[in-house]
Amino acid sequence: MTSPGINDPTLIAAMLTTLLPLAAFVIIMVFIRAWPRFSAGLSITAIGMSLLSALFLIVKHWGLTSPITYTFRWVVSGDIQIPFGYLLDPVSMLMLVVVTVISFLVQVYSVGYMAGDPGFSRYYAFMSLFAWAMMSLTLAPTMLQLYIFWELVGLSSYLLIGFWYDKFSATEAGKKAFVMTRLGDVAFFIGLLLVLMYLGNLNILEINGPHNGTQMPAGLITVSALLIFCGIAGKSAQFPLLTWLPDAMEGPTPVSALLHSATMVAAGVYLFARLFPYFSLSPTAMLIFLVIGTISMLMASTMAMVSRDIKQVWAYSTISQLGFMIMGLAAGSYFAGVYHLTTHAAFKSLLFLCSGVFIHAYESNDIFEISLRGGRNLKTPTICIIIAAAALAGLPPLSGFFSKELILASLANLNNPIWLVAGLLGAFLTAYYTFRLIFILIFPDAPMPPASNAAAHDNASEHNPAHYGLMAWPLIILAAATVVLGLYQEPLNHFITGQPASDVTAAAHHGWLPFLALAVAAAGVGLAWLEFGRRNAARVGFVEKIPALNTLFARRWYIDDFYRLCLKYIVYKGFANFCKQNDDHVIDGSIDGLSKVTVAGGRILSRLHLGMVQYRLLVIFIVLVLLAVYFLF
Repeated sequence: MTSPGINDPTLIAAMLTTLLPLAAFVIIMVFIRAWPRFSAGLSITAIGMSLLSALFLIVKHWGLTSPITYTFRWVVSGDIQIPFGYLLDPVSMLMLVVVTVISFLVQVYSVGYMAGDPGFSRYYAFMSLFAWAMMSLTLAPTMLQLYIFWELVGLSSYLLIGFWYDKFSATEAGKKAFVMTRLGDVAFFIGLLLVLMYLGNLNILEINGPHNGTQMPAGLITVSALLIFCGIAGKSAQFPLLTWLPDAMEGPTPVSALLHSATMVAAGVYLFARLFPYFSLSPTAMLIFLVIGTISMLMASTMAMVSRDIKQVWAYSTISQLGFMIMGLAAGSYFAGVYHLTTHAAFKSLLFLCSGVFIHAYESNDIFEISLRGGRNLKTPTICIIIAAAALAGLPPLSGFFSKELILASLANLNNPIWLVAGLLGAFLTAYYTFRLIFILIFPDAPMPPASNAAAHDNASEHNPAHYGLMAWPLIILAAATVVLGLYQEPLNHFITGQPASDVTAAAHHGWLPFLALAVAAAGVGLAWLEFGRRNAARVGFVEKIPALNTLFARRWYIDDFYRLCLKYIVYKGFANFCKQNDDHVIDGSIDGLSKVTVAGGRILSRLHLGMVQYRLLVIFIVLVLLAVYFLF
């Protein structure tokens, strides 16, 4: 329904949720950038009020049966009217709560992590810019509005990845992320144009309408869905556009927790859920999505098995889990994909924030170095990272177990068993690389003397206990969410789908599947313990014992090498060289030719200005003779 009334508390809450971070961004950048504490306080206050407004919306409309739409005329040109507004339905309100909760906790955490940084105010301004763009994307009622904020989210990501612009690697990572995601967005925009040509508008509710199956040709639905999915693949770092995300870890760790684990990269999966009815009209497109999600999940898992960088391990894990969500959605389970998106936001942001405490304390991303320097002595992040890792590995009774099991159940319902096998293999690899990191972290290879451990502990936690406390509380809250979200599967399912969980999953559920999933996860943890956790373990993984395989995974399946070759031979030596030759010979050549003609003409005419009276008289005489001949004869 459309409700333009400005006195509507729902509309006021929606406007406050999105506009307060924008106001904070403008005020910080224009007025109070020189005062870091005021900047942080304003940004946190704005996102805190947005969080309260989001909670008000989801509580007020918990039993919502039909979407609520508020639209206002934004651009009018002749008969064309482009609206701007808000779309409130269960999935958008749930995503809104996820974004505001994670944004608020990350901004509180950042007060301690970014303390003393010369760009402190700029950091909080960019955080507010991202929050505004992401929340406006979430509530967009049309694909045009969603696309505008989709690009603003990409801009925010670029600014925050390259936040430490004095580091060459950070600027390169920001450019790489920006370019690779733009490649997908160009195809995304073309897909929207195809939809617009046939439907005449980009209203999300109308795109998802059941009449499109007969109104649009099946081939067009498939092509447009695949083009739109290119944008999803870019934003959610899916194959083949997946290598930008590990490099994006050059940004501050809170940025990684917010943008590159829980919210921004999840925007792609959210878009899939947003257009799920439309995508479902094309079985061919859904099959291709399933293939891409599966490839991304397995490839990223193998990359995480050999990495020593704690943030990159979680980055690869994010790619893998986003692929897992896409598998669930492509298999036809709408709730499974959305539920895993929700639980993943909690435990993955917790993993990054815990890692940030270790990095902040020991100034290293290397898990072996953190371990040897006494990382396990930081009790709060150590306990919290173990909880988050267990959820990521799919161990009960944590939330990750329940959401992963739903996706596996949806894969088990497909006719081809290869998808379930791939899902179980992904679950095994996830448990293995996750606890590989945990066992390295908590069981140092060569334990340091007690004095050294104590010194490390003092440096880490007592150097500035206020900062450590600010960083610890968000960890505790996220750890609690990781534990309890699994208990809310049925209420969330009823909220999202309008049906009791038992009715939705009974037909799809296999009684043996939870035990098989648990056995697979336990096998992964057990193998990791044998190789990295037990006393006198070699601490070398089975993949690392095979040099060729280790190199393949460490080099990211040579995907970046392939892109470099494409840049070298297609872009630089091909397209760029063609443009250079065209510039040298066609553009410059034509200008040079014109210049030579002008110079030659000038030299000819200059002979008339040599000051020779006899020469001029001769010319006049010849002209007069020619005129006489013309007029007389």
